[in-house]
Amino acid sequence: MKRFAPLIVLAVMAALPLLGLSSYVMHLLILVIMWSVSGMAWNLLGGYTGQVSFGHAAFFGLGAYCAGMASFHLNISAWYGFPLSIPLVAVTALVMGLIVLRLRGPYFVLATLALGEIMRITAENLTGLTQGNLGIMIQRTWVEKTGYYYVILAVAALTFWVVKLLAESRWGYYFVAIREDQDAAESLGINATLYKTIALTVSAVITGFSGAFYMNYMGYIDPQVVFSLGDISILTIMVVMVGGVATYWGPVVGAVIMVLLAEVIRSLPYVGTAYQTLFGVLLIVIIIYLPNGLVGDRQTLARLFKKKGAAV
Repeated sequence: MKRFAPLIVLAVMAALPLLGLSSYVMHLLILVIMWSVSGMAWNLLGGYTGQVSFGHAAFFGLGAYCAGMASFHLNISAWYGFPLSIPLVAVTALVMGLIVLRLRGPYFVLATLALGEIMRITAENLTGLTQGNLGIMIQRTWVEKTGYYYVILAVAALTFWVVKLLAESRWGYYFVAIREDQDAAESLGINATLYKTIALTVSAVITGFSGAFYMNYMGYIDPQVVFSLGDISILTIMVVMVGGVATYWGPVVGAVIMVLLAEVIRSLPYVGTAYQTLFGVLLIVIIIYLPNGLVGDRQTLARLFKKKGAAV
């Protein structure tokens, strides 16, 4: 049964639009799936390979601008942003890998954070190409949300399959070995820089797909939005941390919680932008009490609820 769980979940998700859900609910589902894709992509690098990146907004933004500029400058469908983003994002990831993947710990984190900020500043200043802070607006393909839902669901299914395939392959064992002890892995003949670069490149390309979809779905982007440290990079990390690091379903669970929680918090009076502060508090609590996330520590949660049930 466990083997067929992904297919069952996919079938259920594919059937949801047939229930006649409201436009608002469909919007939330699309956001959940989109952030699941970003979370699964980050998890491959940060969870399985142990390279905590604060710069995934760079890849998200590149994917978004590939889609936006395809429509704005080339007068072709913004959906071509998916294939067009692959070489650009992959080359960016390879160049980034040559620079930052030799670093470790906080030095790697700071280097990736700087990359995202560099991309944002570059996009703001290349006004002839990106329109700067004016942003790019395109004509959306569909008025209804069903088409967008099935597109991002297909991307999510493909992402889940790719991550699972890599994690269970020989490369996946190399990723985990590097995460656990890079020096020991290298002493066994594993080329740590090569496999970290592979994980980074695959992670970046998938994140670029999320960005390309975001452009098509929202119809408008600007550098402050798609290269945002807080709203893209950190939110992606929180999706994984809350759901479960180095787990298949963790990013999905984390995306559900973070999207719904964001909607609830934003609806509260006098909150405004303080929702990010509340997210930070949530992340601290999760790290302290559930360091492996809700999926990773599900047995701990089960024992806790069992004890409470026995006490009652």
